[in-house]
Amino acid sequence: MERIEYLRLHFIQAAKAIQAGVNLAGYFVWSFMDNFEWARGYRMRFGLVHVDFETLARRLKHSAVWYQNVIENHGL
Repeated sequence: MERIEYLRLHFIQAAKAIQAGVNLAGYFVWSFMDNFEWARGYRMRFGLVHVDFETLARRLKHSAVWYQNVIENHGL
């Protein structure tokens, strides 16, 4: 669950920045779906959505479900 902890810590810092007056309007997760990375090819899977590269089937990872809950609850 490293990706969830990574996102959670970033969202906490983003909230602190907003409270300090930073005009932060959004946050983009890197990346939405597993894809080809120039430096590492298909070895690293950074996306919120797992892609089976043979069938192109997609499934939500735990981090995607967690992120969905954050959005639905308007915060952590």
